[in-house]
Amino acid sequence: MRAALWFVGLFAVAVALALFAGNNQGMVSLFWHPYRVDLSLNMVLLLFTVFALAYAALRAFSALVMLPHQAKRWRQQQKERNLYQALVASFSHLQAGRYVRARKSAQTLLKLSDELRHEDAHFAQDSHLRAIAHMLAADSAHALRDVAARDSHYEQALDDVPLNGSLQQQEIREGAQMRAARWALDDRDPQEALQRLEQLPPGASRRTMALRIQLKASRLAHATHSALETARLLAKHGGLSPEAAASIIRGLVIEQIQHTHDAEQLQQTWRSLHPADRDAPDIALAAARKLVELQGDAQQARSWLLPVLEQFIQAPQSLTSTQALRLFTVLPQALDGLDATWLARLETAHRAAPQEPRLQYLAGMACMEQQLWGKGEQLLQGAVQRLDDAALRARAWTALAVVAEQREDSQAAAQAWRQAALQNQQ
Repeated sequence: MRAALWFVGLFAVAVALALFAGNNQGMVSLFWHPYRVDLSLNMVLLLFTVFALAYAALRAFSALVMLPHQAKRWRQQQKERNLYQALVASFSHLQAGRYVRARKSAQTLLKLSDELRHEDAHFAQDSHLRAIAHMLAADSAHALRDVAARDSHYEQALDDVPLNGSLQQQEIREGAQMRAARWALDDRDPQEALQRLEQLPPGASRRTMALRIQLKASRLAHATHSALETARLLAKHGGLSPEAAASIIRGLVIEQIQHTHDAEQLQQTWRSLHPADRDAPDIALAAARKLVELQGDAQQARSWLLPVLEQFIQAPQSLTSTQALRLFTVLPQALDGLDATWLARLETAHRAAPQEPRLQYLAGMACMEQQLWGKGEQLLQGAVQRLDDAALRARAWTALAVVAEQREDSQAAAQAWRQAALQNQQ
């Protein structure tokens, strides 16, 4: 029924065209001075129809000739789509910890890239994608402890992005070098990590990621000075939170102090510190203790401890219990050559806070240093029973034993020595 309707419709159109063409008296005049051309409307329509049919035939022939090219282009687009899908799959598997699958997807990407390179040598993103694929495969190999495959993919990634390439190629190369430095850290090889960081351009070596790698490598290599400078640079650029930066810098400064070998080197280290570092209680306590151990200038050690002592006198709760204990452990060891100013300062502090046994103990030890035996014994006798720390009580009893021996009271000396021994056993 539908075919019959189409046939009737075509017949009606043919009849209408025949009637129009048979009775059409229209003319078309073309003027081109000094000429004039008159054409019937039927002729114009015929010419237009012939032109349209010829144009359609040429377009059809062109499409027929271009079919192989269109098929090749479609296959290339399909491979490009599969290539990007492999890239996403490799990255997703790597993030999910599926390292074998990540490596296979990266190898699939490289295979598709080889096919595209064979078909089109000017594929725009070929080198970028190949370098990224090699780094994904290298990361997977590193996680699988396949060092040979990791290094091979890394070298191929660097070959795909030349040193003097485009900006994007340079960024990919720098990222690969930073990643290789992280691998060296994972392998506990800080020297290799630092060597690879040195290969970075100056601008890239100051990026937050590079500085963090350098900080970890320097600490692992016990390059305290380099680690300290890197930590300061990270803190300056906001690469570390203020709390983390302060903690890391404090730890590195203390480590640097502990690695000094003589008093002169320690004083040089102290002078190189920032004022904020010298004001930190932990750093001042560590430096003073190290100076005492190196048998350095006791007056210098006391000057380092003075801000910590004043902080304790003004607000005892501002120091932690550990810091306070270290203060009253180190300061009595640095009383050699004590002058009248320091003695008056300690006595004044004790009178201002008589309820604090540690200040009374410190004042007593200062009197002992000045050979004020009676006053020192009185202060120590009052403090020894109230001290909470066994080590401080042992030192107080030892000082009392020395005083008893000075006045030739053997019984009191023996009792004091016995109490000191009992405190050392606790």
